[in-house]
Amino acid sequence: MIDLNEDNDNAPVQITDDRFIEQKIFDSRFVFVFGGINDKLAKDTARRLIALADQSDAPITMLVSSPGGHVESGDVIHDVVKFIGVPVNMIGSGWVASAGTHLFLAVPKERRFCLKNTRFLIHQPSGGMGGQASDIAIQAKEIIRMRERIARVIAEETGQPLEKVLKDIDRDYWMSPEEAIDYGLVSKIINSRKDIA
Repeated sequence: MIDLNEDNDNAPVQITDDRFIEQKIFDSRFVFVFGGINDKLAKDTARRLIALADQSDAPITMLVSSPGGHVESGDVIHDVVKFIGVPVNMIGSGWVASAGTHLFLAVPKERRFCLKNTRFLIHQPSGGMGGQASDIAIQAKEIIRMRERIARVIAEETGQPLEKVLKDIDRDYWMSPEEAIDYGLVSKIINSRKDIA
């Protein structure tokens, strides 16, 4: 720790180094998924989840605030959460959107929570297409298949009919915490860690 206060009349102001903070976060069994979801974030999150699962069977808490991102990178996190076999509590904060919602749905509904100012977004996947006409047709077919797969996951994990989900994700579908509870994305709004127990 570094003492930033040269004046001995006051208590020292201390800054802990990043390794100390990272160790404290690891020991508290928290995993943060913040920002756009990409391969690097998926790799870092998967590594942390596997390391925590190897350390103990105690629940892991994942705090998610993400605008979404790369669908397959979201799939990695979603699948690893299920793969590790350790209970994971998901807490939404800020916004849980697109691929962020997909990884949020990796846990049973009773383990999905959010803080009071969280916003949720579901929508169909999109992608920039280019190249020859035959390649564009292949890419369009894959996006449609991805859309149906994501809709099935949302339907299965929320209890909503598949037809309704397909209609809802046709355009951006925003939800407040209360609306997300009604939709089946979230079990309850929490204010503190004690609310998870």
